[in-house]
Parts: sequence; structure tokens; C-alpha cells
Amino acid sequence: MFGYAKPVPVNFGRLRNPKRDMVWVALAGPGANFAQALLWGVVLYVLRGAGIDEPFLVKMCQGGVLVNVVMFVFNLFPIPPLDGGRILVGLLPWRLAMAVSRVEPWGFFIVMALVLTKVINTFWMLPLMGLSYDFIDLLLSPLRALLR
Repeated sequence: MFGYAKPVPVNFGRLRNPKRDMVWVALAGPGANFAQALLWGVVLYVLRGAGIDEPFLVKMCQGGVLVNVVMFVFNLFPIPPLDGGRILVGLLPWRLAMAVSRVEPWGFFIVMALVLTKVINTFWMLPLMGLSYDFIDLLLSPLRALLR
């Protein structure tokens, strides 16, 4: 599963501290994916708590969690132009930030090479997806206990 999205246009003139504030702008996309994964998890727990085991609805919720966790983790990969790259640039000191930002014109090709060689999958996606699922499970544990 791989998709393409246009970069979100950012008016840097509206940011008080562009380097620092870009971190927050870049976190918005992955944050929205994490929130959606969490909401799909809530719906799944509520369905199960209500005794609804309709396969289509359960698979829809599981798919919603999966797709959003994949997008959350993938977009946090620290190579520009992905959101993780923008976050990294915003957190690094100026000299290192400038060096990392110079990778951006080739970032797409670097990311695609890492995807095709399964480096991202093995060393980034699988470990962080596991952590994300564990964190979602932790956040939803009060709801799960309540619905039992």
C-alpha cells in the first residue's frame, strides 16, 4: 500500500519562529493519522462491547486502524520531504538542519529505494507499528475494561 499526497502549502510568513513552528505543522498530519487510528479502535471496542460481531464492520475498523497506523509511522520517517524529515530539520541545530534539508530534492528517491529494499519496513515500519499498536491498546484499555 503506497500513495502520494501533495505537500501542504505553508505560509512561512505566518509562523513566528519558522524553524520551530514547522515542527508543529509537520506533526499535524501524523497526529491526525494517529487520532483516526485511535477513533477506529474506539469504534471497534464499542462494537465488540455491544456484542456486534458483523465481519464487515469489524474488518472496516481493523482496516481503519491499520491504514492510519501505517501512514502515521511512514510519514514520521526522518527524511525530507516526509513529515519526519521536517520535524528533524526543525529540531536540529541550524548547521545540521541545513545539511539535512539539502537531501530534500532526492528524498523521494531515497525513500523509494529504502522501501523497495525493505529497509524501511524492517527497521522502521514494523518496530514503530508495534509500538503504535501497543500505545493505542494502552490508551483504549480503560474503554476495554469499561465495556467488559
